[in-house]
Amino acid sequence: MDIVLQWLLLTVAVAAGWFVGRMGSTRERSKTPISDEESVKDRLQFLFTNYSDQAVENFVQSLAVNKDTVGLHLSIGAHFRHKGETDRAILIHQNLLARPELPTRFSQQVTYELAIDYLNAGLLDRAEALLHQLMGDREYGRKSSLQLIELYQQEKEWGKAGQVARTLTTGEHDARMYKMLAYITCEQAEDALKHDDRWMAQKLAKEALEYDRSCVRATFIMMRLLIRQGSYRDAANQSLKIFDQNPEFGSEAVDRLMKLEREHGDVGRLVKKLGKFYETWPSTSLLLALVEAVERTSGRMAAIELLRRELEVRPSVRGLLRLVELAGYEKGMTTDEGRLVSRIGHLILANRPIYRCVNCGFSGQQLHWLCPSCKQWETVRPIQGVEAE
Repeated sequence: MDIVLQWLLLTVAVAAGWFVGRMGSTRERSKTPISDEESVKDRLQFLFTNYSDQAVENFVQSLAVNKDTVGLHLSIGAHFRHKGETDRAILIHQNLLARPELPTRFSQQVTYELAIDYLNAGLLDRAEALLHQLMGDREYGRKSSLQLIELYQQEKEWGKAGQVARTLTTGEHDARMYKMLAYITCEQAEDALKHDDRWMAQKLAKEALEYDRSCVRATFIMMRLLIRQGSYRDAANQSLKIFDQNPEFGSEAVDRLMKLEREHGDVGRLVKKLGKFYETWPSTSLLLALVEAVERTSGRMAAIELLRRELEVRPSVRGLLRLVELAGYEKGMTTDEGRLVSRIGHLILANRPIYRCVNCGFSGQQLHWLCPSCKQWETVRPIQGVEAE
């Protein structure tokens, strides 16, 4: 676009902005201008997305501020923010707040947009101050509180995050908010554990379970506390509670349980319990744990037979590798062949994600209680399937 045409379009835009402002004073005289006004706004929207940045900046400075043009100012600010030009978005929203002609009913909306600009720019102290200012607002209070919680989670200021979250649970039963509060409290319990403050860690874990009885992380924390105390049987019973809270985390529970029993208990005593759980919530981790328990009590051949039978119904790579380990060298398979099968199987699993967020699809090999992508609690879970659970 050459410079003459660009300035011609800018002139048209400025005239259109003046026309939008004039519409407010003539609305009483006719209903027709309403549709004309909306048409002008659409044209302006097109123009600012096609102008050079300097042309848009000049246009914004010349555009009047009133109830008819605030929306356009906000659209331009959002446009710059989405382009990653946060500094310009900040200037637009700061300019709006500083203009005495800004209608009062828009001040909270502009303040919220400016707070989001600050968040995107990494100016967290400024964002925090504005979001606190908005917490009591009827329209923007809840959104501002949620943004504050996310900010505090990012900064790992769990005490402050909990304080804000509790303001959102007053007088209403919001399951999602209580789950968030439970996991924030678990973070505080983890901090207490790092400092070996077992009394505080236990208090906070119990508090988390009061907020959300299905909070599996709080139960795992209770399990760790019992292990530190030497109460191994009670710790094992804690891990079994996970199947009632959320069986999707059963593989996590059984892995911890088997490690505990190998070190401090008797794997064989778990045969009946593991068998019952497997019938209700079958998974590869549960099957392998059950196979190990059966091998301890009834011998290798019984374990092999169980594993073969279940793999025909629920095939899995991990199950196959265990079968090769237990019985792969029988019926003509050489040691080298067995090692080759094992190597290929482990290569298949090596780079596969183990966990996936059921909310946004984020995946990885590490369990995150707070999804790094969508920032939701307890949505990252073990993947089910032939190459996973």
